[in-house]
Amino acid sequence: MKSKSMSSVNRLPHPLQLGSRRIIPFIAVACLLGIVSLGNAADVQRVPLPVPDADAKTEDDMKEYTELIEHTDAKIEMVPIKGGEFLLGSPDSEEGRGDDEGPQCKVKIPAFWMGKYEIRWDAFEVWMFDLDIQRRKLKNAPETERDKASAEYQLSQPTEPYTDMTFSMGKKDCPAICMTQFAARTFCQWLTEKTGRYYRLPSEAEWEYACRAGTDTAYSFGDDPADLEDYGWFYDNSEEAYHKVGQKKPNPWGLYDMHGNVAEFVLDGYVEDAYSQFKNGVTSPLITPTKIFPTVIRGGSWDADPEECRSAARGASDPSWQAQDPQIPKSMWYNTDAKHVGFRIIRPLVEPTAEEKEAKWDKMEPKLDRHRGR
Repeated sequence: MKSKSMSSVNRLPHPLQLGSRRIIPFIAVACLLGIVSLGNAADVQRVPLPVPDADAKTEDDMKEYTELIEHTDAKIEMVPIKGGEFLLGSPDSEEGRGDDEGPQCKVKIPAFWMGKYEIRWDAFEVWMFDLDIQRRKLKNAPETERDKASAEYQLSQPTEPYTDMTFSMGKKDCPAICMTQFAARTFCQWLTEKTGRYYRLPSEAEWEYACRAGTDTAYSFGDDPADLEDYGWFYDNSEEAYHKVGQKKPNPWGLYDMHGNVAEFVLDGYVEDAYSQFKNGVTSPLITPTKIFPTVIRGGSWDADPEECRSAARGASDPSWQAQDPQIPKSMWYNTDAKHVGFRIIRPLVEPTAEEKEAKWDKMEPKLDRHRGR
C-alpha cells in the first residue's frame, strides 16, 4: 500500500420588447407551447431538445433519463436524487479520517439529477473537437438555435491537446480525464445551451450527499475497506489505469464509480476548515473558488488507497498537475498530469435564476478569458 494524499438556445424576444398590442398574445401562445416561463423575466428562455422523461415539476415526477447531444451518438445517463438532509463530513472515530473532514455539519440538499457515470470521452470530445458541428455539416442539417447558442462555449475552445490525453488507458466507455475545473465548468455551460437544460458540477455537499445515498458509514456499502473491491477501482486492483465506467457495483441510489476509478471535480474551492464556516442546517452550502488552485476533488481514484475513496474523503487540485504543460502561461483547459481526475454533472430540479447563477452557482474567481485559446 502506498501512502499519499488524494491530491442560448432559442433566444426568444422578451414580451415587453414586442410592443404593447402583442404582449398578451405572445405570452398566451408561448405558455401553451411551454416555450417560456413567467417565473423570472430576466432569465434566458430555452427550447429544450426533446428527451423522454427529462421533465419533472416535483420530486415525485423525477425519473431516470438519458440526455442526448444533438447530431451525435453521445449520451449522458441521469439518475434522480431526491432532496433531503444529512451530516456532511466524517466523525472523529472514522478510520482513515482527514482533519479537513470536520466538524460534521447538518446540511439540507434540494433534489437534482446526477450523472449515473463519470463523463465519458465520447461526450467530452464532442465539445473538445466540435464533433457535433462537423457531423451536422456533413449531413447538411440546419443549424438550430441551440447550436448557435452553444457555439459561444465551444468554437476554438479548448485548443487541441498536444498529447494523447488518454495515455493509452482506453477511450470507449472510459471516463474523460486531464481537464481543469474551468474546462469542466465550461463543458457544463456548453451542454446547457446544447440541450436546453441547465447542467453544472455538483457542490461538494451535493456530491457527498449523493455518494452516501442515505448511509452514514465510511463507504456507501459499509465500513469495511475490504469490500471496496466490489465497488470501485483503486490502487490495489486497478493495474495503474482507469477502467470503463459502470463495471463495479453501484451505490444504493444507482450511481457508479463514486468510490474510485477517477476522482471528480466539484464546484467548491478547497478550504481546509470549510465545514466550520457552515451553520448547522444550512441549505446548499458552497465555497466559491477564489483562485485556480486548489479546488476540491472527491471520490478517490484508480491511483488512491482505500481511505482516500471514502464518502467523506476530500482532495484538492494542485499546480503540479500542469508540470508537463509546455505552454507559458499554463493552459486553462488541461491538467496534463492529472491522469486520475475527471468529473460528473448534475441538473437541479429547480433551475436557479440568472441572478442566483451569477452570484453563486456559476461564479468563479479569477475570471478567465475563454477566448484566449490556450
